[in-house]
Amino acid sequence: MAGLLTTADPAAARQRATLIGAIAPLLWATLALLTTYAQPLPAFELVAMTFGTAFLLTLGKWAIEAARGGASVASHFRLPGQAWAVGVGGLFLYHLFYFNALARAPAVEVSLICYLWPLLTVLLSAFMPGERLRPTHILGTLCGLAGAGLLVTKGQGLGFDPAYGLGYLAAIACAFTWAGYSLLSRRLSSVPSDAVGAFCGATALLGLLSHLAFEPWVAPSFGNLAAILALGLGPVGIAFFVWDHGVKHGDIQALGTLSYASPLLSTLLLVLAGRAGPSWVLAGGALLIVGGAALAAGGLFARRSR
Repeated sequence: MAGLLTTADPAAARQRATLIGAIAPLLWATLALLTTYAQPLPAFELVAMTFGTAFLLTLGKWAIEAARGGASVASHFRLPGQAWAVGVGGLFLYHLFYFNALARAPAVEVSLICYLWPLLTVLLSAFMPGERLRPTHILGTLCGLAGAGLLVTKGQGLGFDPAYGLGYLAAIACAFTWAGYSLLSRRLSSVPSDAVGAFCGATALLGLLSHLAFEPWVAPSFGNLAAILALGLGPVGIAFFVWDHGVKHGDIQALGTLSYASPLLSTLLLVLAGRAGPSWVLAGGALLIVGGAALAAGGLFARRSR
């Protein structure tokens, strides 16, 4: 695939990588809804099965390539230690927090709180070489936090509902984990995106070991298995490969901003599926978070136009 994505024009290559990376947010918009169909499977069991699906599909691709004279399957596992730490740590911790958050708090709130990560990515990328923090970034962050607060409190003050407290904390941890993973991946641009398949395999193994140690086995229903297959193909499969290519070779700040299509699409899917009801609180939280992203990205676009 890498050979098909190369071009002699660096600017064109960067634009193409950005567009490829932008496919990921569209797939991630289905994550919350599909995960609700995979419940009541325990979090570690779900991690093991979804990432195991993604790994087996990738393994099949590698085997076909090897049979046609390409690189051996074993060569895809020969990666630097730092790449393993960033890849497996990011994938495993994010989904551990995410699945636990959905099990402990309402799906819509969890989805939108988790999607503070694009705003964090834009803000933190401003500290990378050649970038700096601007007032619009700070104002955008405050808007994003206000949106998350509105969702958490349901517009009824600053207090947390004790019943959902752990779920909210897990969702916040998701946001910081994925922002850090994306920015650290940028520094590992020499590692091919096919390495994501190996990270999926390691993440599935960690999920299985954790499941055996801490959780009871829950036999999945036919509906659960269908959801797991869909997760392994899309938001826990293809999405990671295209995102990795985008953040390594495209415009990471533009990708962070474009990722805010996901919470809106995710919320719409949950409402249409009857898993959540529309309300002014959800609308207000979504507008604040998306507005915060627009403010944070505004300075970036203005600077580039100048």
